[in-house]
Amino acid sequence: MSSLQPATVAPIEDTSLTAFYKDMTVPERRTFWACASGWALDGMDFMIYPLVVGTIIKLWNVDPTSAGFAVTVTLLASAIGGWGGGYLADRIGRVRTLQLTILWFSVFSLICAVAQDFNQLLIARALLGLGFGGEWAAGAVLMGEAIRAQYRGRAVGSVQSGWAIGWGLAVLAQAILFSYLPAESAWRWMFVIGALPALLVFYLRRYVEEPQIAAETRARQKAKGDGPAIWEIFSGPILKTTILASLAVTGCQGGYYAITAWLPRFLTTERHLSIVGSTGYLATLIIGSFIGYLVGAWLADRIGRRLLFLTFSIGAIAVVIAYTQLPLSNESLWLLGFPLGFFASGYFSGMGAFLTELYPTRLRGSGQGFCYNFGRGVGALFPALVGYLSTTMTLANAIAIFAVAAYGLFFLAAFALPETRGRILQADA
Repeated sequence: MSSLQPATVAPIEDTSLTAFYKDMTVPERRTFWACASGWALDGMDFMIYPLVVGTIIKLWNVDPTSAGFAVTVTLLASAIGGWGGGYLADRIGRVRTLQLTILWFSVFSLICAVAQDFNQLLIARALLGLGFGGEWAAGAVLMGEAIRAQYRGRAVGSVQSGWAIGWGLAVLAQAILFSYLPAESAWRWMFVIGALPALLVFYLRRYVEEPQIAAETRARQKAKGDGPAIWEIFSGPILKTTILASLAVTGCQGGYYAITAWLPRFLTTERHLSIVGSTGYLATLIIGSFIGYLVGAWLADRIGRRLLFLTFSIGAIAVVIAYTQLPLSNESLWLLGFPLGFFASGYFSGMGAFLTELYPTRLRGSGQGFCYNFGRGVGALFPALVGYLSTTMTLANAIAIFAVAAYGLFFLAAFALPETRGRILQADA
């Protein structure tokens, strides 16, 4: 049943960042652009709420704890959606699951735009999270299986960089809409823009093919009547992998969300910047994030997934402490946004390929979907806890406490996991 051959490693001859793209076939390129676009629009959709949370707090008199809880609910729902989406990807196919999940979270983004009170918005965000988590699970497995082993880290990591582009699009939309529209309506139009990913489904239906390795495995399972069970990732030797991978993702997700969910609020309250004035600070952070994704993608194949995680977790801890604890001027804070974005995002570039390589083909969607989105779910507690703690201390201190704790967990779990760089995936027998 094993589809992973740890001793079978693909040689990495061309180590340049763009080598994978130059050597891609037409179907591989179509898959690459579909997944990159989906991840960019996914990132845009998620980051809309942190950007408008300050407005919602003022308009509806929402306390910070409840506002942070909305992020937590979205991510908790994404944990369920990711596990379910991954399981569906193993049962009905990667491409079909990707189509369904994109349509799902696009519809609920539109519903967020017409919410009449905070409770309605909370419910809509929770339902959006189901599709949000499932989209990543299906897309990451699709991309990981479509790319050859020697290029997998760079290709999947480059797709991950689409998140920064989506984040940038959300910030740009915020700057434009809040400049020309009153805040009372601008935030609603932000969520309308979040429904745009639905257009991607037309491209997926026409141009993107199911990976051969996945199609062959499902055909054999159907012939034998031996489909994967949803609990199979918790049995036998797979259990240890699932536990450690889930802890690693919990750390990297918790640290990231503790920072990004509250940074816009930190800039406008404790740094006294206007919404439009904070755009330049967020732009520096996003540029650093985008470069971090690309460098992380290159390093994932160059030095390996595990060393990438260890290096970036230490870097993230150092920069978070400096950003939140040192008495820096706003100008210095603006410059420090680049390394903050770099280290707080770049490690994600190795995560998709890493989780793909940890599991056999019959369980890849379930395993990858569960681990990544379990991490999202537990990491989702961090924004709510930051919001709660910020009522008794400064927001900067609350962010620092939970971000450092999360990155410490990430470091320890990554240290306990094996290196998977260059593993060749095979269809299950």
